[in-house]
Amino acid sequence: MGDFRYLDELLENFVQKGPAGCGCMVMQDEKVLYEGYHGYADLASKRPIDADTVYRQYSMTKIAIYTACMMLLEQGKILLSDPIYEYFPEWKETKRYELDSGGNERIVALKRPICIEHIMNMSCGLPYGHTNDGTPTGREIFRVTEELKQREEGYTLREEIRAVSRVPVAFEPGERWLYGFGSELAAGLVEVVTGKPIHEALRDMIFAPLGMKDTGMIYFGDIRSRLATFYTLTETGERMPGGAVMDEKSMPQAKPTGCPRLFSTVRDFAIFSQALSCGGKYKGTRLLEQGTIDLMRTNRLNEQQLKDFQNAYLAGYGYGLGVRTMIDQAKGGSNSSIGEFGWTGGSGTWVSMDPKERISVVYMHQLAPNMEKYHHLRVRACVYGALQ
Repeated sequence: MGDFRYLDELLENFVQKGPAGCGCMVMQDEKVLYEGYHGYADLASKRPIDADTVYRQYSMTKIAIYTACMMLLEQGKILLSDPIYEYFPEWKETKRYELDSGGNERIVALKRPICIEHIMNMSCGLPYGHTNDGTPTGREIFRVTEELKQREEGYTLREEIRAVSRVPVAFEPGERWLYGFGSELAAGLVEVVTGKPIHEALRDMIFAPLGMKDTGMIYFGDIRSRLATFYTLTETGERMPGGAVMDEKSMPQAKPTGCPRLFSTVRDFAIFSQALSCGGKYKGTRLLEQGTIDLMRTNRLNEQQLKDFQNAYLAGYGYGLGVRTMIDQAKGGSNSSIGEFGWTGGSGTWVSMDPKERISVVYMHQLAPNMEKYHHLRVRACVYGALQ
């Protein structure tokens, strides 16, 4: 058992100047090494953060989606080399933008199809549609997304994928790295192959088998009452309630609006991450074999793509199939293992999984800006410093 007193002190320091509350859990070989909760889930009511607090996961949803894809790969139902038009026929005629010799935009046919590998390692050339990044592809996917939002009846994930198929991508598949719509395509792939909505597919494939009773995409039971309040940190350091996005996607009776996002507790996500850290199994329940997890966490980015991907927060990491993966400890200033992998959510959630040490770390808060570089890298350093 390690000495986690410095981690406790660190988390207590976090809630003094950043998030209203936070939770963290460290597991190794299915044993809890550390579990700590600090601060409040809601400041106004003084509701404390505890083991029952539920957090919006936002982009940590991707880990569950891509794990489901890898499970389908193990079942022989998909291959990374499959063109996505085999599952979404409207994507067979996908185009891309390019600049001619005069610097003018034009639309041309792709030289090669978008394959499952491209949507899983974010090299399909499509950003998200909720913001306009000013590029031709960014402007067009934003326009299409805004049109979908005007539908009174809402729109399903499958309808969103069909609409976005008309957007020319930014580059040839596999040429660059661009964070965005690849995960929606991966979620749609799971729906097509399983014949179930994504929230049901993930429940049946992952959450129910692992006993993750407080995790899902559509609210149930008392989940909403246990959500941590989302706060926005002002320039003066004041924590203002509000700023959460996409909550409406999880409402049971709401009109559909594409792919809902995950909610979970620290304990539930620790179970999931521990399975991926310990050979794909937890308490006898198998998700994946170790070789498949190794495939998932192997860096797939070339030199150009690493330039697209890395920043101060992701220094030292490459990107595999839906997850960051540590490839250079010196560059990242990291005391974690080579091959340590995971991802982050925009609300401040973070997970690290390390098959070498068979350790997993889950940290969660609900804050914008999420201050990920300040919080997550310190948690990583503290946890690995505590191991014995």
